[in-house]
Amino acid sequence: MPEHGRLWPELAAEMEAMRAGDLDWRHGRHGAYVWYASDELEHVLREAFGMFLVENGLGIRVFPSLARMEAEVLEAVADLLGGPGAPGIFTSGGTESIFLAVAAMREWARAERPGLRRPAVVAPHSAHPALDKAAHYLGLEVRRVPVGPGFRADPAAISAAVDADTIGLYASAPSYALGMVDPIAELGQLAAARGLWLHVDACVGGILGPFVRELGYPVPPFGFDVEGVTSVSADLHKSGFAAKPASTVLFRTETHREFARFTFSDWPGGTYSSLTFTGTRPGGAIAAAWAAFQFLGRKGYRDLAAASMRARAAIESGLRTIDGVRIHGEPQLFAFAWAAEGVSMGRVAAALAREGWVAARTTSPDGIHVMATPIHERFADDYVAAAARAVAAARAAAGQAPERPAAYN
Repeated sequence: MPEHGRLWPELAAEMEAMRAGDLDWRHGRHGAYVWYASDELEHVLREAFGMFLVENGLGIRVFPSLARMEAEVLEAVADLLGGPGAPGIFTSGGTESIFLAVAAMREWARAERPGLRRPAVVAPHSAHPALDKAAHYLGLEVRRVPVGPGFRADPAAISAAVDADTIGLYASAPSYALGMVDPIAELGQLAAARGLWLHVDACVGGILGPFVRELGYPVPPFGFDVEGVTSVSADLHKSGFAAKPASTVLFRTETHREFARFTFSDWPGGTYSSLTFTGTRPGGAIAAAWAAFQFLGRKGYRDLAAASMRARAAIESGLRTIDGVRIHGEPQLFAFAWAAEGVSMGRVAAALAREGWVAARTTSPDGIHVMATPIHERFADDYVAAAARAVAAARAAAGQAPERPAAYN
């Protein structure tokens, strides 16, 4: 901290210089981290966030404007997820949304089945690590079972892993790494038959997925229109194209949501009661999410869905022209992963990174992950050309150790 303050123009210039080496997301060099739709929407998000920069979402009762915007966003998400009126919580991101769903699952199980030794959640191997993070903090066991041949959850394997200590199941729509929508309907039937909580992690696809379905793509139902689904997480700052940090978790009933609430009164400040983990929440994130929904409307999201699917198709078709390249499975949305036979994908990722492309790795199976968004449509040919060069470079370096280990951070 300097002894004396500095003027904003000087600070702005230095900050702009700092990010000269940052990810070039405006030119589609990102395979993760950023969801960008247009300069127009970015302007709306900046303005809306700035209007409520100081307001605190913890004190929602003294900011009725935030209360209204939050309620309207949650209502819109509930409609998208096939559960009009389903109660929800506005959170800071997918990790908090999943944490709250698992916390509610645990408290529900304690109420329904007291005396459980070590409650367990059964999930496919493809489940996001936020599940294990939540379980670590909450004292639960996670049992990961192998996925089926199409890299989707295997209902038979999951059913076989359920025992007397199992309290819930976990599924993805889609899985982050490979873009697969698990067979939610079958898992819902299993959950309903065995009296289990089923959480659907739709953090990636929850907002845009229903619009992809509206466009005629074969996206199976994954929300509350599926029997047995108890909670669904859907990120606003991913396929909702809102400002960070913003996500949602919705529940089938008010009773289910109340299991996520923490209440405490044995201190000098009176009763503390909160549905979120974080406490203080940026009012700007709530305002920006509301503004995004209002600015884009259903047509705007359909257009983003169409552009995202066109981008995926363009990248996929180009990749398939590279010798030995295949797409892993048959993903239904805009996320997918690819690999080239006979080469180290770690070396391919390293070669892409040297050209400025973020190449997120997958390990099961080995590959490179792509999260197609509208901006990728115009840069699809550039990505494919870079991928072809990277595969060629990796083949030339065959036999050498990979340069780039898989990491999600």
